[in-house]
Amino acid sequence: MLNLAAASSGAVDPVYWSDLGMSPYLFEIGSFQLRYYSLAYLIGVMFAYWHTSKALKTPGAPMAQRHADDLFFYCTLGVILGGRLGYAAFYTGGDTGIPSAFTDFSGEGLISWKLLRMWDGGMSFHGGLVGVVVAILFVTLRNKLNFLRACDYIAPSVPMGMLLGRLANFNNGELWGRVSDVPWAMVFPDPRAGEIARHPSQLYQAGLEGLLLLVILLLLFWKTRARFRPGLLVGVFTIGMGCARFFNEFFREPDEQLADLVVQTGLSMGQWLSVPLILTGLIVVIYAMTRKDVGTGAGARAA
Repeated sequence: MLNLAAASSGAVDPVYWSDLGMSPYLFEIGSFQLRYYSLAYLIGVMFAYWHTSKALKTPGAPMAQRHADDLFFYCTLGVILGGRLGYAAFYTGGDTGIPSAFTDFSGEGLISWKLLRMWDGGMSFHGGLVGVVVAILFVTLRNKLNFLRACDYIAPSVPMGMLLGRLANFNNGELWGRVSDVPWAMVFPDPRAGEIARHPSQLYQAGLEGLLLLVILLLLFWKTRARFRPGLLVGVFTIGMGCARFFNEFFREPDEQLADLVVQTGLSMGQWLSVPLILTGLIVVIYAMTRKDVGTGAGARAA
């Protein structure tokens, strides 16, 4: 059923997500479901490993393949642990001031602690990013590698994970956008969304945080000498991701438990968390542009 305001204004009928014939999983065997969201994580990590391994074969690479192997083990842990802890800390409210994910033991099944029930949903990009940074810092310090250059070789492949993850969100009919009457507005099946047309904000995020940033970073890496300016690529990634997320939050429905924050400040939690990203990225890019090109000589690996 369309909302009365849209009907009375003569607006175009919205698209119904349920009419698209999508499912949250690729196939199902008994109680097991291979979910697209899990596939997004898996393919994103595999692409990042493949691309970084390919990049390390270029002259002047800052590390060896064995370092990449270590990095992707610890970075995968960082994404999962950081993403979950970040969501628990930033996006789950609590009456006592402590996020509810840390105190809720009401879940069903073998695991009742909400914090550990990742299959119920809840991962934070910002938390995952912190987890990855910690993982890279650990590996680079242990192996005496240049932290910024290692980040530069990893950053170009990260948007692929964002692209696939947001497409999986859309395929699941979750993380829908704010109420809208644009021609491409959609009615999502979640009862919390209501029978109201909304922005398909997952696709906006897939396009800006994923596809656009992926193309920009790959072109910078392979078609310019950006990788020889320590910090430039990761700085561009940080600015781009922060700006894209800040912009997209205007179209994404705020988390229900954090709606008051938007009313009080005019910005969502995602936007507040993106501001430090943008500022950090600017500082790193300025630093990179004031450094000399490290070139492809013998000293490039240790630069």
